[in-house]
Amino acid sequence: MKVLVAVKRVVDYNVKVRIKSDGTGVDVANVKMAMNPFDEIAVEAAVRLKEAGVASEVIAVSCGTAQSQETLRTALAIGADRAILIDSAGELQPLAVAKLLKGVVDQEQPQLVILGKQAIDDDANQTGQMLAALTEMPQATFASNITVADGKAIVAREVDGGMEVLSLTLPAVVTTDLRLNEPRYVTLPNLMKAKKKPLTSTTPEALGVDVQPRLITLKVAEPPKRTAGMRVPDVSALVEKLKTDAKVL
Repeated sequence: MKVLVAVKRVVDYNVKVRIKSDGTGVDVANVKMAMNPFDEIAVEAAVRLKEAGVASEVIAVSCGTAQSQETLRTALAIGADRAILIDSAGELQPLAVAKLLKGVVDQEQPQLVILGKQAIDDDANQTGQMLAALTEMPQATFASNITVADGKAIVAREVDGGMEVLSLTLPAVVTTDLRLNEPRYVTLPNLMKAKKKPLTSTTPEALGVDVQPRLITLKVAEPPKRTAGMRVPDVSALVEKLKTDAKVL
């Protein structure tokens, strides 16, 4: 069974992001970058399937600039067998990424596609669902457990009312939640081995995909700073403050 895993290069989650002075986006100049945490979980899930003898090959794919090769090498160090970079310098919105991934799915014909449920930079939570729609594959989002056997993927996912378990006929698309696993630590020897693993490159034009943005970002701003709390003498004063100051009543 072939497993395809999508990974994204984002600002490291430990870094406090800065907004550009013109409000057009986040300043990523000279900022530490890393693999999206949810995508790390996706790679770990795929590698564990291979270690269990369920999967025969794990392919990591990323969309972005040549710098995304570093992210792919991390996926290879975790345990992926080979990697594909879709080289694109422009802005890639979720629909464009889903179309690019569909192009790779059409070429590679994986039985399972695993993605992080969302990227921590745009928090869109759309690519996995769009990919499932474009490929007409069954999907399970926010997976907290994945079991593959007899041509089906059994996926447990948390919902508002508790736990839901889905049975998907392969091929299928699964997006990962935080509780699925804890990614392994990437050691230096494995990083060195990853340099010898195959990494190929393609372009949106080669895949026949138009990646022009459909959405325009009007403004990016930091959230307002929290103000200090206050003490009130009694319930009546609290209700009055909620009505007049907070305006939530």
